[in-house]
Amino acid sequence: MAIPLRGAWTGNRGILHRGPDIVRFHASDLWITCALEFKGRHQEQWQPHHYTFLFFHDEAVSLAAGHRPCGECRRGAYDAYRAAWAAGLGVEVPAAKEMNRRLHQERIVPGTHRRRLHEMAWADLPDGTFVLLEGTPAVVVDDGLAEWTHDGYGPFVSRPRAGVATVVTPPSTVAVLRAGYPVQIDGTAR
Repeated sequence: MAIPLRGAWTGNRGILHRGPDIVRFHASDLWITCALEFKGRHQEQWQPHHYTFLFFHDEAVSLAAGHRPCGECRRGAYDAYRAAWAAGLGVEVPAAKEMNRRLHQERIVPGTHRRRLHEMAWADLPDGTFVLLEGTPAVVVDDGLAEWTHDGYGPFVSRPRAGVATVVTPPSTVAVLRAGYPVQIDGTAR
């Protein structure tokens, strides 16, 4: 869904359009978050045989959508994400294909285009994790939650101290955040 809010990042899920119409949800399990500018490259949106540009307000939104940092235009972030993946999940530093496969299993209900949600304890959620708060998306920041709106982050509310949250961000990425990956969150969330 298009909204007028300015994006800090672009995303890639492959060629999703025919003309200016979106005709599919994703093209593969490769969902990456890219820099808006890289080596002076420029591409117009809606070009035939070129990937469809997605835009994200901040990196926390892109991670909640199930994307990971690009290994080309965001090499430092990609390497930090991989290192945090290994530390957070207790595995060897993964190849991109391993991360893509696991994230894809965690973000979509198999055989559908429906978002897969996960239950986790409120106390275990690191900053940058997106949850549903009475059906409204919100990002965890410090001891609170900033609700997500089409105008950016809205009301800041206290985070529950006990119980279970409905988590939008894939569990592997939650582990990455918990392991210290320095996610970019727009300042209006604080």
